[in-house]
Amino acid sequence: MKSRFILRRRLPRIEGARGFTLPELMVVVTVLGVLLAIGLPNFQSIIIGQRLKNASFEVYSALVLARSEAISRNAAVTITPTGGDWTNGWTIASGATVIRKQDTYPNITINGPASIAFNAMGRMTGAAAQQIGLIASGTNSSALRCVTVDLSGRPTTKNGTC
Repeated sequence: MKSRFILRRRLPRIEGARGFTLPELMVVVTVLGVLLAIGLPNFQSIIIGQRLKNASFEVYSALVLARSEAISRNAAVTITPTGGDWTNGWTIASGATVIRKQDTYPNITINGPASIAFNAMGRMTGAAAQQIGLIASGTNSSALRCVTVDLSGRPTTKNGTC
């Protein structure tokens, strides 16, 4: 004979929801806020330093390109600052042919000669080595770089003043 009563199976017990409590969440947010407040000024100096390195590399690569183009074209190639100020950018040209133009770099001050010219042999046409100084504005004096071109036409870059 069958039992008239249906036995109920016991369902598994649902445990409480897992997660973070509000006080735990507030502690984590506070700790993250303190860490960001301590680390943010250092991060900004890293960004400024990288911006300065990128600008000095662009000057360096422009000099290497101008020298290479002078040799390959067997003609003089000149780098001239835009509007007479290196901070506004520069143009690499061989006669009337523009090889490359560089735009301005924000927050970077660039000081250099009126122009730099390479002859067909890749040597500088001036009587003295040329220097281009780069300064990151809004920082201390440690954010300086110098790009020097010797008479043979070979550029070098270094940290510090020219």
